[in-house]
Amino acid sequence: MTRVYTPWRLAFVALTLFVFLMPPVWLFLSSLKSQQEIFQWPPTFVPERPTLQNFIDTVSRAKFLLFFQNSAIVSVLSAMLSVTISVMAGYALAKFKFKGDTLVFLLIMSSLMVPLQIVMIPVFLVLRDLGLLDTLAGLIIAPAATPTGVFLMRQYITNIPDSLLEAARIDGTPEWRILLRIIVPLALPAIGTLLAFNLVWRWNDYLWPFLIITDQDKWTVQLALANSVGKYGINWPRLLSMSVLSVLPVLVMFTALQRMLMSGLMAGAAKE
Repeated sequence: MTRVYTPWRLAFVALTLFVFLMPPVWLFLSSLKSQQEIFQWPPTFVPERPTLQNFIDTVSRAKFLLFFQNSAIVSVLSAMLSVTISVMAGYALAKFKFKGDTLVFLLIMSSLMVPLQIVMIPVFLVLRDLGLLDTLAGLIIAPAATPTGVFLMRQYITNIPDSLLEAARIDGTPEWRILLRIIVPLALPAIGTLLAFNLVWRWNDYLWPFLIITDQDKWTVQLALANSVGKYGINWPRLLSMSVLSVLPVLVMFTALQRMLMSGLMAGAAKE
């Protein structure tokens, strides 16, 4: 059946695209302007004299590449650790029956109602006692286990037929191999979604780095952006160029993981 696109529907789609695309497009175009052109009135949407000097200054003069590297290390390792813990916990809660399993699941879910500000100090004290303050390891370990990830994986793995697991156990397959060879391939859509969320969350995280990092060489990109405000003013072209460079990895990660997510969905549909 052919869809009919009415003028009202087309206008709504155009307005939605404008609302969502206007801020990043304005950010990118403004990063190509000079300090004078940014503040000139009336403002210009397209730069009159576009320049890449702002990006060159950001990469060469500041420690942006070091901050970029720190954010990449923290985001990738923390996301992988979080997904690993969530998959194992979700598998245990979905496919194993043990005394108190429902209570454990309810306790995990109840932690979703606890504001971050309440657990902030206890986690900070634990990291201090472990000697992980002012380290990238502290940024990686602190948010590793999330109730959202455990809930997502548990709900998805519950829908995997038990007959597949029982057949593997009859053949003498150990549980770790069942997890890697059966659960993980069938749960790729959920794993891809959780991995994408964690990468974006960790890359954009500002609060935890602000709390536990004091050494400037261990700053993440978000800390660098927050501290790029000068004592007597703001270098807006450099700040905007840093913002553009900080957004690019998120777009690349989302695009790559979106393809993996779609391939997992197609594989699951083909098997059924």
